[in-house]
Amino acid sequence: MEEEKVILVNEKDEQIGLMPKMEAHEKALLHRAFSVFVFNDRNELMIQQRALEKYHSPGLWTNTCCSHQREGESNIDAGKRRLQEEMGFSTDLKETTSFIYKAPFDNGLTEHEYDHILVGNFEGEPNLNPEEVSDWMWISIDDLKIDMAANPDKYTEWFKIIFDKYYKHIS
Repeated sequence: MEEEKVILVNEKDEQIGLMPKMEAHEKALLHRAFSVFVFNDRNELMIQQRALEKYHSPGLWTNTCCSHQREGESNIDAGKRRLQEEMGFSTDLKETTSFIYKAPFDNGLTEHEYDHILVGNFEGEPNLNPEEVSDWMWISIDDLKIDMAANPDKYTEWFKIIFDKYYKHIS
C-alpha cells in the first residue's frame, strides 16, 4: 500500500506540492491539516486519547480528531471522512479559522502545519477505531482548562496551542 501523501503549502495555504506523510514530518515541511472539535448540547467537548500505537503523541489526549486533507478534498469533506474513520460517526462541520504551527517531537519528527479548525455538534457515543483511538470522553471547557494547566504533558502539542490561542473560534 502506498504511503499517504500530504499537501505541501506556502504561508497563504496555496498548494506547492505533494509528499509522503512521513517524509514531510521528517523534513518539517509546511503542509495542510485540519482539527475537528465536536461539542454536545451541554457545550462539552468530545476529546480522544490517541492509540498507543500512533507514531507520534501516542496515549495523549487531544481534540475530537485531526488529520490531513487529500489532494482535491475540501477541508469539510476531509474532516467528515476522518471523523468517521477515527470516531465512527458523522456530523455536519463548519470551518472557523486556520493558523500555522510547528511542534517538534521526541522521535525526531516535526508537525509543521497549516491547520484548519472545524467545529460540529453530536449527541451520542462514538464507535472508536482502536487503531487510532484508545479512549474518549465529554469534558466541559472549564474542567479541560484546569486539567490542561495541571497536567500539560497529558495533551498533544497542537491541542494545547489551539486551546490557548484559538478558543474563541471553537466555542
